[in-house]
Amino acid sequence: MRKPAARIRLADAAFVLFDERGYERTTVDDIAERAGVGRTTFFRHYRSKEAVIFPDHDRLLELIRDRLATSSDSTALVAVSDAVRLVLLHYIDEGDLARRRYALTSKVPALRDREIASVARYQRLFREFIADWMGDPTEAASLRAELMAAAVVAAHNHVLRRWLRGESADPVAEVDEAMREVLALFPAPQSPKGRDDEGTTLVAFRTSQDLDALLPSLRRLIEDSR
Repeated sequence: MRKPAARIRLADAAFVLFDERGYERTTVDDIAERAGVGRTTFFRHYRSKEAVIFPDHDRLLELIRDRLATSSDSTALVAVSDAVRLVLLHYIDEGDLARRRYALTSKVPALRDREIASVARYQRLFREFIADWMGDPTEAASLRAELMAAAVVAAHNHVLRRWLRGESADPVAEVDEAMREVLALFPAPQSPKGRDDEGTTLVAFRTSQDLDALLPSLRRLIEDSR
């Protein structure tokens, strides 16, 4: 049977050692030895033992930027929802590794602090995008962008933690519903960036209700918006 790639073996070895000895007492040399590789191989894949634990946030942030950059004024909120889903799917793809990370960061304050700092980077990215989309330099608009970005991140983290704890059977559907709730709290400006052009923006979310049950509510929303 073919051995797992060195990067995977290093991650597995690290989490086993963290469980056995504790995070602080585990060294890079310990991890490399347990994985059956040299110290040089370890640093070829990870910058530090801390880097073994956390996902590649720089790459995830770049994926979010790329998705947001493809949006227009009328599709900005759809792009935000898609970007949130991208992050959630990354954790889901990690599977057990994501759950092991969650258990570890819950016990080690230094790792929890790093996780909080990483979350702040995501929130800042969403805040900057939303503020630019709103196109309003006033302090009130700046606060609204900050609040909306915080709500976006909070919604994602709520669903993610439910999945990590084994409480969510369909986290993608849950995050779509959570984003619907967030966007309902922050209706889009009538004319983003000061434009007066008119149009129709549709934002789609999955729901367990069938179309016939939804149509009366949709008709009422259309009538109320006229």
